[in-house]
Amino acid sequence: MASLKDVAKLAGVSLMTVSRAINEPDKLRAETYRRVKQAIDQLEYVPDMAARRIRGDGGRVQTIGVLALDTATTPFSVEMILSIEKTAREHGWNSFVVNLFDDESAEHTVDLLLAHRPDGVIFTAMGLRQVTLPAKLLDKRLVLANCFSRTQRIASYIPDDEQGQYDAARALIAKGYRAPLCIYLPEDVPAAVLRRRGLERAWRDGGGDIAQLRQYHLNLSGGDEHYRDCVELLARHFSPGRQECDVVVCGNDRVAFLVYQTLLAQGWRIPQQVAVLGYDNMVGIGDLFQPPLTTVQLPHYELGRQAALHLIEQREHLESVKVPCPLLLRASL
Repeated sequence: MASLKDVAKLAGVSLMTVSRAINEPDKLRAETYRRVKQAIDQLEYVPDMAARRIRGDGGRVQTIGVLALDTATTPFSVEMILSIEKTAREHGWNSFVVNLFDDESAEHTVDLLLAHRPDGVIFTAMGLRQVTLPAKLLDKRLVLANCFSRTQRIASYIPDDEQGQYDAARALIAKGYRAPLCIYLPEDVPAAVLRRRGLERAWRDGGGDIAQLRQYHLNLSGGDEHYRDCVELLARHFSPGRQECDVVVCGNDRVAFLVYQTLLAQGWRIPQQVAVLGYDNMVGIGDLFQPPLTTVQLPHYELGRQAALHLIEQREHLESVKVPCPLLLRASL
């Protein structure tokens, strides 16, 4: 990799002149700047931003470090990372991502992130969850996205899952559905608890009896293959010629995918005979259902944007901010 000295030697100028060409080009004569620029291009020299941060150079670009817990490797929440990067660039900041996985020690990964000396850190997670924060981050400018801490008072931006499910359930009631079958994610998933609470609140507000709701939580402790338990749950209430429910409320769009297959295989028509409601709006999936799936949008992009702005705008609050989850009405209702 080319160094500053290599550029100076090729251009026939001093190290100070190369530094000025990079940081203060307006202070150089046009011909001198042209020679330095030509040398930089020829050698493919990349300025050492980390070194500039260590020296405390004025006018430097500020940087957001993203500690991504199972986030950047999944299609469900990668929009959060993209949003952080785009928001940072729009405001003249840089960003970089360091991945953290559940099965490894966080200490080494955090050291790697802090070695780049970020001006602020965003801790992100795939799926709303409670996180344990590494001690080395607690004295940094830190904000959480799609996760929260019960032991530390740290600003966080999280989906408003309860209100999202409430709004979706109110839409079901307004359309005349009165016998929902609800297949939620496991009870130890924070979002599942919030979504069930939202549906039950909507049902009560609509004058319904909670006791009459058919509600189940999946058990996925044995792995994702237990999503197939949806088939058995559906069989309790549907079979060819027998229908006990008029809408299936799904814990996420993956559940909805299995519900579609099962109902259509039994000969039921969606939505003419049975409606289906999803949650998450999995990237690139909802419109590919036939008919297209009505679902609730997880606001990953907005979570990333607000977390980045929290650092860029130097927001001081330490509260959890709930970001709306809009209902996306499609043809399955």
